[in-house]
Amino acid sequence: MENEENEVKEVSVETGDSNGIKISDDVVAVISGVAVSEVPGVAGMAGGFAGGISEVLSGKKNLSKGIKVEVGEKETKIDVNIIVEYGTRIPDVAFEIQNRVKKAVETMTGLTVLEVNVHVQGVSTDNKLVENEEPKEE
Repeated sequence: MENEENEVKEVSVETGDSNGIKISDDVVAVISGVAVSEVPGVAGMAGGFAGGISEVLSGKKNLSKGIKVEVGEKETKIDVNIIVEYGTRIPDVAFEIQNRVKKAVETMTGLTVLEVNVHVQGVSTDNKLVENEEPKEE
């Protein structure tokens, strides 16, 4: 049984001359992942269980984790699943992600980015000191 996520899809991008350039969905996902990782306030990417296991087994960081890409002839739609750091303003983080991903993908691939949808899947509280604990009464 083949896993559909491992299929490599290619898109043809026409340049000014007769040469065509084929860009894989995975390439757009990696470009997006790098752009997201540079945004302050992003604690990590939210991906599937299978992605986490392959990351552990291979020892390599999956730069496209939490990114879903739909590429058409000359345009693309990108979904980003993130975990934000506690205390950050989520609308500001999402806006910055949209701007950086759009700029990076359009600059590097020549594709038009129609949508960058940011899905906040969680909040990281790793560095937060819990202050609201009440003492237990016996």
